[in-house]
Amino acid sequence: MPRNAEELVQLLDVEQLDLDLFRGQQMPSVLPRVFGGQAAAQALVAASRTVDPAYVVHSLHSYFLQPGDTEAPTVFDVDNLRDGRSFATRRVVARQHGRPIYAMTANFQRAEEGFDHAEPMPEAISPEDAIDARAASRALDPDRDSAMDSEWDVVDFRYVGNSADGLLPPEDAATARQRFWLRVSSKLPDDPFWHVAAFTYLSDMTLMGAALAPHGVRMGGPEMLIASLDHSIWFHRPFRADEWWLYDQVSPSASGGRGLVLAKVYTQDGTLVATVAQEALLRRRTPSEGSP
Repeated sequence: MPRNAEELVQLLDVEQLDLDLFRGQQMPSVLPRVFGGQAAAQALVAASRTVDPAYVVHSLHSYFLQPGDTEAPTVFDVDNLRDGRSFATRRVVARQHGRPIYAMTANFQRAEEGFDHAEPMPEAISPEDAIDARAASRALDPDRDSAMDSEWDVVDFRYVGNSADGLLPPEDAATARQRFWLRVSSKLPDDPFWHVAAFTYLSDMTLMGAALAPHGVRMGGPEMLIASLDHSIWFHRPFRADEWWLYDQVSPSASGGRGLVLAKVYTQDGTLVATVAQEALLRRRTPSEGSP
């Protein structure tokens, strides 16, 4: 997994094999399967390479189909669904070993003026006052696998609180909620394209903690099997992924072995820049548990 912004860009910079056909490489990883954010970000980069640069992605909707092999490259097949005057649409299927592991539809738009409003950012402590999530985890579990911990060197996590730990205001603790400050841990190129791609990579992190908070279960606990099922992003306004952004996550429902989380993304100045939705498998692990 990438350790810094430079390696993240190298990972996401897919290679073009043919017209509308791309290959994404892997980096050494101790994870049991390809990280979902990597599949999403590489697919988005592949789709973007087939679109006129005048169009910028405004939404993507995707499904995780099979666990990906961390030792095999991923081939991304891009299908041009539409090139219109205002919008362009692409469908991407990611394959390994001849089987689809991930599918995305992405929509791109030419810049234009229009109505403008946004929900305000909730009150939250600053990143500097929030809890360094990785340092706290290491303190709680000094014997944790250092190789697994280093998988996330590319991101800074600052934990604000959830609905069960008493760190959020009472009115916010009434729902299944969690908040983090996140950013890429080192400086990205100034090209806005790489900030969109890097955010897509990071957007798959921490979300299901909001769905687990009311049940007293933590992300990464040995008793849980968690696997992303689908993932959607709406990009509202440009921002830098290497500067702090608040991930305000709410889970309106968990049932049938699945949890749904909706999240708003704010920059430190309170600007709403993106909205994310994800549903994931939430299953208590049994000794015989296999792939979802």
